[in-house]
Amino acid sequence: MSDDSPRIPQLVKDDCWLEPYADQITCRMGRLQDQLDEIEAQAGSIEAYATAHQYVGIHYHPAQDNWSVREWAPAAKYVALVGEFNRWDAGSHPLVKGEDGHWETHLPGDVIHHGDLVKLHIVGADDSARDRIPATIHRTLQDETTHDYAGQVWQPEDPYVWKNDFDPSAITSPLIYEAHVGMAGEEPRLHTYREFADTVLPRIAQLGYNTVHLMAVQEHPYYGSFGYHVSSFFAACSRFGTPEDLKYLIDSAHGLDIAVLLDVVHSHAIKNTSEGLNDFDGSGHQYFHAGERGEQPQWDSKCFDYGKEEVRRFLLSNVRYWLEEFKFDGFRFDGITSMLYHHHGTIGFDHYDTYFTDGPDEDAILYLGLATTLCQKIRPGALVIAEDMSGMPGLCRPTADGGIGFTHRLAMGIPDYWIKLLKHQPDEDWRPEEIWNVMTNRRHGEANIAYAESHDQALVGDKTIAFRLMDQEMYWHMGTDSENGVIDRGIALHKMIRLFTLVAGGEGWLNFMGNEFGHPEWLDFPREGNNWSYHYCRRQWSLVDNPELRYQHLNHFDQDMIHLAREHNLLGCDPAQQLYVHNDDQILAAERANLIFIFNFNPSQSFPDYPVPIGRKGQYTIAVDSDSSENGGHQRIDTSVVFKTDPNNALQLYLPNRTCIVLAPA
Repeated sequence: MSDDSPRIPQLVKDDCWLEPYADQITCRMGRLQDQLDEIEAQAGSIEAYATAHQYVGIHYHPAQDNWSVREWAPAAKYVALVGEFNRWDAGSHPLVKGEDGHWETHLPGDVIHHGDLVKLHIVGADDSARDRIPATIHRTLQDETTHDYAGQVWQPEDPYVWKNDFDPSAITSPLIYEAHVGMAGEEPRLHTYREFADTVLPRIAQLGYNTVHLMAVQEHPYYGSFGYHVSSFFAACSRFGTPEDLKYLIDSAHGLDIAVLLDVVHSHAIKNTSEGLNDFDGSGHQYFHAGERGEQPQWDSKCFDYGKEEVRRFLLSNVRYWLEEFKFDGFRFDGITSMLYHHHGTIGFDHYDTYFTDGPDEDAILYLGLATTLCQKIRPGALVIAEDMSGMPGLCRPTADGGIGFTHRLAMGIPDYWIKLLKHQPDEDWRPEEIWNVMTNRRHGEANIAYAESHDQALVGDKTIAFRLMDQEMYWHMGTDSENGVIDRGIALHKMIRLFTLVAGGEGWLNFMGNEFGHPEWLDFPREGNNWSYHYCRRQWSLVDNPELRYQHLNHFDQDMIHLAREHNLLGCDPAQQLYVHNDDQILAAERANLIFIFNFNPSQSFPDYPVPIGRKGQYTIAVDSDSSENGGHQRIDTSVVFKTDPNNALQLYLPNRTCIVLAPA
């Protein structure tokens, strides 16, 4: 193949191993462009196309002083609006079916009001008769007695007034704080959007994070699903407050120069017919594939039919809604691997055939290309992160290059590797070169979000890194006056693991709420198995605020690490370059952003006057020292020293065991 051929996608030019798949990549590009052309001819632009939520649903029109009620249910035999306003009478307010499968009626302005509970009574194609929640409803409420959900008309007289503008393109290197509003407080109860804004956001800002990733915002009936079994895609979870409360949270974050990402779930949907979209019109395949293809057996959920235009338009409208109505700065798209392949990612990805010939779902790939395109049209510079474990080439490359258009992918293999290392290899067998190779093994030109652990490792049944390192000793020996070898080891390695991952693992960083200070407990949602307790569904900020406990030291190191990354644009620079490695000594040195990072993983041996070659002359001072007293170490290094290279362009350094230091040019 000639590199000069305009028919060859840039993605292929940059990776010769993709040459056998150039036709498939070109076909994907052509299909996306054809769809965009068709959308433009039909609606004028993809932005105007993604407006189903403005047409479908319950909307008040002040000029006419009336309400429009519309719903897409093409196979339904009868649809009526029911609610508090008509005492749930299925015969009093029927909708009329149009040729395009949309049902419609108009009501005088005084018939329904802001706050009214409503549903749609639908007689389906299968003659089932069910009361359903409108598909694009903006708010739902759960009855405290029956636990049933209903839609709620949401048309407040005084809409939220935004105070802060924010440009997401300012976030060139995301430092992400992953958070769950409901468990973000210390008390064993549900916490709110406003509490998060007022009490947690200041902590995040002080640590230096520039992005917050909010989980469990799209409405979900089962709290313990962590928000991943969505029922109402356009409704902000009412457990945590009103839509205006969520806007207050996002506005407050923007006031602190923090971007906010939504954990959006378009990979599957809840099976429930009482709350969700499943079998909405009684056909069995309105939003989802019919039969076995419509099932996601691993998650006990439903799979969208991305090949159906109405479904694509529904989901694209959902993207636009969250970006415009709530001013989110982008998304983490959950469960992308399940979307990308008919087999949902259940095979091993050991050959390029698996990405292009062995089961890719081209309809889903088309939808994702449309979604990433729309994101940048609506909110230029939006962060669009893919949760993909398959490594699909081009996933995080521009669509014009033959990619799918995501800005970043989560480096999901990294936390799995750390768990494997901690579980199966004693410290003295750790090989820094192997760790380095795992951290740096990623596709060139596709940005990764590195992380040592996320919410997955914090859930009951698993262990965070801190808990895996220190376990029950954390309950008894985290006092600043307590001497304990397990705790010393745990605190030392916790810091080293995080810094090593940050430096070598990617172009962004993610931390889950509380992990920065080694939160000692797992997460366990209220459920029957724990007698519906909130005891483990919270974050104990009092631990890190207590000056007599060592959690403060881990928190301080995290703050040092994040501020260093911001001040030196660490993750926006070229990938880290290895300067030196000695597996027997368990020492590794690397350079990134003109900083020198040196790790001594040796569990017992400290090295005086250790020569670390850096390849050039220079003078350096210590910018971060994991062994400082503020960072919970033993203060074995004199941080006032200016280190000068010797005639061999090496630095002679004292490297205490289980420590890492960062050197900056003097």
